[in-house]
Amino acid sequence: MSDVTDTKLPAQSPPVDRAETAKADAAARLSWWRGDGGEGAKRNLGLLATLVVLVVIGILTRPDLYGDPNWVWGNTLTILKLASVVGVVTVGMTFVIIGGGIDLSVGAIVALAGVWSTTLATQSYGAGGMIFSALTVGLAVGVVNGLLISYGRLVPFIATLAMLVAARGLAAEISDKQTQVSTSSFINGIATTKVLGIPLLVYILVAVVAAGWVLLNRTTFGRRTVAVGGNPEAARLAGINVRRHTVLLYALSGLCCGIAAVMLTAQATSAQAAMANLYELDAIAAAIIGGTLLSGGRGTIIGSLLGVIIFSTITNLFAINNLSAEAQNMVKGGIIVAAVLVQQVQFRSLTQFLARNRATTT
Repeated sequence: MSDVTDTKLPAQSPPVDRAETAKADAAARLSWWRGDGGEGAKRNLGLLATLVVLVVIGILTRPDLYGDPNWVWGNTLTILKLASVVGVVTVGMTFVIIGGGIDLSVGAIVALAGVWSTTLATQSYGAGGMIFSALTVGLAVGVVNGLLISYGRLVPFIATLAMLVAARGLAAEISDKQTQVSTSSFINGIATTKVLGIPLLVYILVAVVAAGWVLLNRTTFGRRTVAVGGNPEAARLAGINVRRHTVLLYALSGLCCGIAAVMLTAQATSAQAAMANLYELDAIAAAIIGGTLLSGGRGTIIGSLLGVIIFSTITNLFAINNLSAEAQNMVKGGIIVAAVLVQQVQFRSLTQFLARNRATTT
């Protein structure tokens, strides 16, 4: 009996108040929603709401078309195909902008890679040689951009603007200002092949977006990109080789341009020096609309993808309503200006908040 009474019972934890735990969890979720974590989610929800508004506008302006489910499905695939090439370019552009740079030469790189991969000499190596050529040319031009900016200390705007002119000129010289027809059935089939009723181009876009999302959000490379774009000096003091990382960012952008060149060549079954004109405008605009901060240090791949789809939907709306391309460009320009103004207001508010917070803590 004494053994039983002398035995010490293990200490018991205090009873858990489930109501208090539920309140704490709800408070944590609310704090996440109001904080930086919920900022991206709110921005993406806003982009989805914009897409819904555009669809409603389409229904109101062309009820005869939107009343046919088959047409709606086909039109949705058309919008996604329209967004696929620019979407791939935008992924690379998003990395460059988050890293604090800008790349005005993406359209010219797509043209140069497309023209180089469709020369008679390159086509003699088959589809594999054409794809390898396009990817290598895009990657090489991206590396040159990165070297000029990081080690040559040129302003990204100037360096990539010069590359835009030079790459267009080289593409025109190689093609002799002629359209080069692709004779590869494999390359041409990329644009016409469907898997489970969905074009292969859409799958390529999804694959590039998924790879970009993982690279930005789940790797050291992505965290370094945000650090370099947010504060290059702090990133350097933290041990990051900022110059080398900048070269890698522009190389990544060039590689995306090489992929886009293959996709665009497949769609047109040819390549020419004037192809991918103003792609830099669409890619930058999509990234900004998607929430990528133009001064660097913040951005999301999903937001950029939604930005591309919004732009493609606007283009589609203008087409089905028989409106001119000039009006379309004016609307796009207005959207870009509005997005930058919204960013400036948000950035100014954030700066003021941080200044007040520092003053309070000190």
